[in-house]
Amino acid sequence: MIRGVNRNSPDAAAAYDQAAVLARLVGARMAERLDYMKISPQRIADIGCATGDGIRALQARYGKAQTLAIDISLPMLHGVRAHSSRPTRLLNRIFNRGPQLINANARALPLADNTLDFVWSNLMLHWLDDPLPALREMHRVMATGGLVMFATLGPDSLLELRSAMEKIGAGDTARRFLDMHDIGDMLVAAGFADPVMDMEIVNFTYRHPRQFLADQRHLGVRDAFLGQQSFRTWRKVFSAWPRNHEGHWPLRFEIVYGHAWKPAPRPPKIPQARTADGHAIIKLHPS
Repeated sequence: MIRGVNRNSPDAAAAYDQAAVLARLVGARMAERLDYMKISPQRIADIGCATGDGIRALQARYGKAQTLAIDISLPMLHGVRAHSSRPTRLLNRIFNRGPQLINANARALPLADNTLDFVWSNLMLHWLDDPLPALREMHRVMATGGLVMFATLGPDSLLELRSAMEKIGAGDTARRFLDMHDIGDMLVAAGFADPVMDMEIVNFTYRHPRQFLADQRHLGVRDAFLGQQSFRTWRKVFSAWPRNHEGHWPLRFEIVYGHAWKPAPRPPKIPQARTADGHAIIKLHPS
């Protein structure tokens, strides 16, 4: 399980859709990057698909591809289905066009080796205490030449909130996020090649900090994101959180983008014959 993430209530999908502004924005930015990728995938998976914005965009772009919507939360997968009308769902079943819904953990994908051409993951990896096992799973299920593309939160996220916590002497219980260079190293460790990493800062403003807390609750991640604080502590944090010139509360999110490819496996090294004292034996063949 992804600790502290609660997206399993029956109304989780509807609440998520109301608050998933950042996820939709980041998904659109990821989709723009696909304009520069020369790929024609036959089988695509959106891992951590939530209610399916990503997989619908990928279906529109790669209409002939088989698509898999994968999430650890069943209500999220029900949300994917709910976004299609009943006639559309019927046609999808008849012609096998809609996304196949898979309830699974990103660290244990129920897929065969070498079966996916493209893996997409929008704002999922940062919920894992260690993303490396999930990246290794993505590598395992991906075919040679396949592409993985993802976005995750970086360490400069929530700086204003952390500053307010420090100002009042509260413990910094907000979740910490990995630097993009560390994630790039993990991609290589998982077996991927040619990783490309970059980042941008997205600035949000809230009319009141309670709006931010409500959004995280609707997303089902408030405790995972912010940790446990008493209401009294939150009131002090809100007072120490500086407003902008419009009287709103600013908050930044560092968005880390990455993509990499699965290279062809290297041929096994043939051990070189050596003499008893360790010298290499070189065989010469007549021309």
